[in-house]
Parts: sequence; structure tokens; C-alpha cells
Amino acid sequence: MVFTQQHPPALSSTDSTSIQLWLEALAKNFTATEIELIHSACELAAPLYHDQFELTGTPLLQHALGAAAILAGMGMDAETISATVLHAVPEYLGDWEETVATCFGPTVKELVEGISRMEQIQQFSEMPDQLRDKKKHDRGQQLESLRKMLLAMVGDFRVVLIKLAERTQTLRNLSGASPEQQQRTAHETQSIFAPLANRLGVWQMKWELEDLSLRYLEPELYKKVARLLDERRVDREQYIADIIAQLKRALNAAGIKADVTGRPKHIYSIINKMKRKQLDFSELYDVRAVRILVEDIKDCYAALSLVHELWQPISSEFDDYIAHPKSNNYRSLHTAVTGPRGLAVEVQIRTHEMHQHSELGVAAHWRYKEGGKSDARFDEKISWLRQILEWQEEVADRSDLAGQFKSKIFHDQVYVLTPQGKVINLPQGATPVDFAYALHTGLGHRTRGAKVDGSIVPLNYKLQNGQRVEILTTKQGAPSRDWLTPALGYLQSPSARAKVRHWFKQQGMEENIAQGRSQLDRELHRLGIPSINQEKIAQKLHFHKLEDLLAAIGRGDVTPRQIGSATQEILPAKAETATQAITLRPATPTAAPSGILVEGVGNLMTKMARCCKPVPPDAIVGYVTRDKGITIHRRDCPSILRLQESRGDRILNVQWGSNSNTSFTVEIEVTAQDRPGLLRDIGDLFLREKVNVTKVDSQSRNIEARMRFTVAITNTDQLARLLGLIQQVPNVASARRYP
Repeated sequence: MVFTQQHPPALSSTDSTSIQLWLEALAKNFTATEIELIHSACELAAPLYHDQFELTGTPLLQHALGAAAILAGMGMDAETISATVLHAVPEYLGDWEETVATCFGPTVKELVEGISRMEQIQQFSEMPDQLRDKKKHDRGQQLESLRKMLLAMVGDFRVVLIKLAERTQTLRNLSGASPEQQQRTAHETQSIFAPLANRLGVWQMKWELEDLSLRYLEPELYKKVARLLDERRVDREQYIADIIAQLKRALNAAGIKADVTGRPKHIYSIINKMKRKQLDFSELYDVRAVRILVEDIKDCYAALSLVHELWQPISSEFDDYIAHPKSNNYRSLHTAVTGPRGLAVEVQIRTHEMHQHSELGVAAHWRYKEGGKSDARFDEKISWLRQILEWQEEVADRSDLAGQFKSKIFHDQVYVLTPQGKVINLPQGATPVDFAYALHTGLGHRTRGAKVDGSIVPLNYKLQNGQRVEILTTKQGAPSRDWLTPALGYLQSPSARAKVRHWFKQQGMEENIAQGRSQLDRELHRLGIPSINQEKIAQKLHFHKLEDLLAAIGRGDVTPRQIGSATQEILPAKAETATQAITLRPATPTAAPSGILVEGVGNLMTKMARCCKPVPPDAIVGYVTRDKGITIHRRDCPSILRLQESRGDRILNVQWGSNSNTSFTVEIEVTAQDRPGLLRDIGDLFLREKVNVTKVDSQSRNIEARMRFTVAITNTDQLARLLGLIQQVPNVASARRYP
């Protein structure tokens, strides 16, 4: 049955009582307004969840409140708590988006939507089973890509915390699920969710997720270690608390300023270390551990001396990673002592700076614990998230940091799936062609079409996170040269582009030369200079022979932009265009009154073209008009390029003279965010630079200002300096020469 906001089901008295008691427990951590928001979430969710059960058999409302309580204990904000209560509402309410947005605001709606998106993990969670027969390295890489994809698929990282809390609550009651569900849920938790909690530094959820999943995956080993510990976790925690209190008293008495924390090692971590180092339980000395953080290195050694005075050190268990850091620059003092009741306790001593590097730096502890190949860029992003989580525990107003969780720091990559469910990570904006080459070079060469989530898409379609991609191929195929044209958008990945170029490079030399000749002729014709000496272009691009250049163009190694740049460098020295056909009387190059040297023409009047406004040292040509002498244009002026074909006989080679006192008119276009005094500030800049402004045109629309200044300058160096200074004026977005 689908409920609507206008006809909600009634709230049962039992649910009402449970909610009231639960809210009373939260009241001390939230304001009255925040409690009202959470209460409203409960009132909407409870009737919808009535008679609905989680896979463990736990009533759905009880499950939701339990997950929300975990996050409340972490100090999360009221919007996060409300979204956790509402996490299953989309399954039972047809118009949930409108209802949640109206009643709770857009942020809560986005969080609930993100949780629904995270539910897609169910279809990805079979990945470890499918990869079971593959190499351990391949399985590890796939799981790592899957974790990254989950982080990239959410726009607000509180969604990940909600999912972790919801999974923790499920594991607490997992005994009520079927054996098959227990195994599947525990395996998924250990492969995906526990590592996410670890790298985010959510320690309480991390150890619960690890321990509780191990209880179902390796029950006999779990029970054996639990018996060897011979005490309940609560007793171990009290033991650590007593050790911490004793250490703090001794440190204060010695005048050492320090922070002391501790934790009993949880069962999963103990078993993991026994397996990794092939140790017996009796050989472990860090089942109980404390950490001392001090101001400087001398205090590290002073604290070490104090610890050894309090308790008998275990001589074989001392490591000085300050004097001899690990290869990843990890630094700390490690010692083990025989504490009260004859129990071994590990003590780590380091400075705050060392601890910061260990937890948030490139040598992050979570990466060391999980193993695997380091990814510096990804590690930096995780460190940023962990810093945000630490801040939110320290500030009083949780809402101040809510916006920090909304980030696109993982969005430089896109994570998609093969038809078999393998995760492939690609650069943002990648296409099906990039995807094909990432799988196999031969598959990329034979690509002719693609399906995304079952629908045919163009080959330049931009892939999105979580999409399933299928490549359609031909038996015998080859890449298209169009794939190498950036404007067509077929390839985003540099590796895929390199593979396509390599394919063309391997083809027959004659075919590449023919293809390159055709492409070069087309490009020169487009530039309006079909008769240029092509050998000189080859020399400019560092090829010994023209044939080598043509082959490189045919292979895709030389781009049209490189050709255009080479021709621009050649043309000012000697034009190879239709100007050679002019029939005017030859003469020694003569300086016109404007200081322009005109080749083959004596004492003609010249003027600067208004369309392109050339300025030294722009590459220029002259156009012979019928009654106004010679008009000087920039060589790349669109007007000249159009006239090249129809009136090429009127185009002359010209060059700038040595008259440095001549000024030239140029238009500068400035775009900026409008503010009072903006035009005055730019005007003051012109005054300081002694630049004459002859015309100003200014418009402002929707707080965007667009201004055009006509100024007199002597050369492009002065223009470049002027544009750079304008862009430094507050609120200016861009300054450029126009046109």
C-alpha cells in the first residue's frame, strides 16, 4: 500500500512510546528545534515501518532508531539523524521526494536520496564471489575500486556514515537472520564497509563491523580468541581507563604536558595480527594499548622513562622509530610493559606532529593496516575527510560544518561496471571508447557501438558513476581517425589516445603519407595559405624530410594546431602566398608614413584595419584598396582569409618599421562581477600606466559587468602587461584583446 502525505496511517501507541523514550535519551545533545525535527521524522516513518522487519527479524522502526542513535553518539547533526530515521521511507511512500523535501528541507531529502543510491551496493556485493578464483591482487584492486566508487557516488559524505551506522545496527542483530544471509552480510561488511570505516577513522564502528562480521565468518576462531582473552570487553576497557588515569597523574607530576588515550585491541585485529605475523596468542603484547602524545621529542623520551619507572618493561618489545623511522617516515616510540595484574600493555609515545602525519599524512595508518598499493591523490582526499570528522567532534555548532560534507573531491574519476560486474575507473568525462581500451587494446580497436544500462548510446557519450557498460564490436576492425580529434569528444583517457595513435603509427608508411598529405593540404587551405613551402613546415616541426612530417600527420602524431603554429612562425619571414602574383612596379621596401615597410610598393598611404586592429609585433599583411591606399591587417584576420581566394593579387607582404613612437588603437574587453567603483579602479590603472583611453562602452546585467575600452598603445608587450594588471583588479574575471 502506498501512503501519501494527505492520508498518513495512524501511529501506534507502542511506537509512540518507543519514540518518546528514545527522544528523551537524545534531548541533552540537541536543541528543542532539532528534537522537533527528529520527532517529525519519527512520526512520518513509524506508521510506514509498522509491521515491516529488517532481514534480521528486527522491527524496521527499531532498526532505524538504533542506527540513528549510533550517529547521535558520534555527535552528528539533527539533519543526519532525521535522514537515518527516514532511510527506508522511499520503499513505502510513493511521493516521498516531495513529502520529505517539504517537511524536512532539501538537505534531508538529498541525504535520503543518497542512502537509496547506496543501496545499489547490493548488486555490487557479489563481486568478491565472482573474483574468488582470480589472483588475490586482482580481487584487492576490484574491492578498492568498489570502495572508491561508493565514495564517488554520493554528494554528501554523511550518507556513507549513515550507511555504516545502519550496517552496524544490522550486525548487532544478525543472529536473527538465516545462515545464508549471515554469511553474505558478514562477507560484504568485511570486504567493503569495515575498510570504509577504517579509512574514515570512525573507530567505534570499525571495530564493531570487523568483530561482528568475523563472528559469523570464522565462528570457531572467534570463540577461541574470545576465551583466551578471558575477560569481557567492558572489563578490558575499564583496565585501560585505570592505566590512563595512572599515567596522567604521573605525567602531570613530572611536568610533562600530554594527551593520553587507549583502547583494548578487538578480536578481529588480534586474529589478523596472529595470521599476518604467524604469532601465537601468547606472543601478542598489544592486546591492551595506550598512546601518549607530547609537545616535542625530548618529552617523548622523558615519558618513556616515566613509563618504565611505573611498570616493568618487556625488553624484547622496544622499538625507537624516532631515531630510526620506518621507510614511510612513520615515527614513534613503541614499548611494552607488564602492567597491573601482570597483564601486558603496549605504550606508543609520539609528538602531535608525528601523530598527525601517521593518521592523515601520506603514510596514513589505515593504508598500512589494509595494505595494497598507495594512491597519493586518493589518500589526500581521505585525509581531508578524516579532518572534517575530527572538526565536527570539536565544534559546538554542528551546522557550521554541514556544508563541508558536501564535496566533489572524488569526482575527478568515474567508476563504471563491465557486464560481469567488474569495476573500471576512468577519468571524469570518459566515453565507451575509453572504457573499451581500458579493458583491452584489441577490444578498443574493434569498437563500433556501446550499450549503457541496456540502452544504445553514442560512442562519445559521457559515462556516469555506477553505470553498466557493454561494448559492441566487429570481428575485424580498426580505430577511426575521428577518435583523435579532441573537439569530437571520443577519447578522454591519455592511455586510450596513445593506443589509437600507436595503431596508426604501425600501419603502412605509404598509406600514412597519403593520408597526411591530404590532411595537411586541407589544413593549409583552411588557413588560407595553400602555397606555403611545406618543407619549411617540416623543418619547423623538427622533421628531416617532408615525408616524415606527412607520415606523422597521417598517424595522428602531429595535430592541426601544431601545423597552424608552425605556419605562423614561417609566414612573417617570407610569404609564400598569392602576393607573388601582384603586377605592381617592384621597388625597394619603403616605409610608409605610418612606419610600415611595404614590399614592392613605394610611398603609398597606409592605415590600420578597424576589423582586427594590428599592433606590433603581430604578423601583418597589406591589402591594396581602390582609393584608400593600403589597409594593414593581422595575417590571421578573418577578412583577409576570406579575400585570399577571390582577391589574392591585392595582398602584399608588409612588416613593421622601426618607428617606436607610433601608437596604435586597440580594443580591450573586460568582464567582471559588478561593484561600486569598479570602472573608477580600472580608469586609475590606465592613468598610472599612462595609457590614453579614447572610448569606453560599459554594460551591466545580472551583476555581470562587460566593459570595452579603446586605448592607444605602442606594441603587444605593453598590451600584455596592461591585460595582466587589469585582471588583478578585484572582481575582474577576464581581460582580453578584442576581437
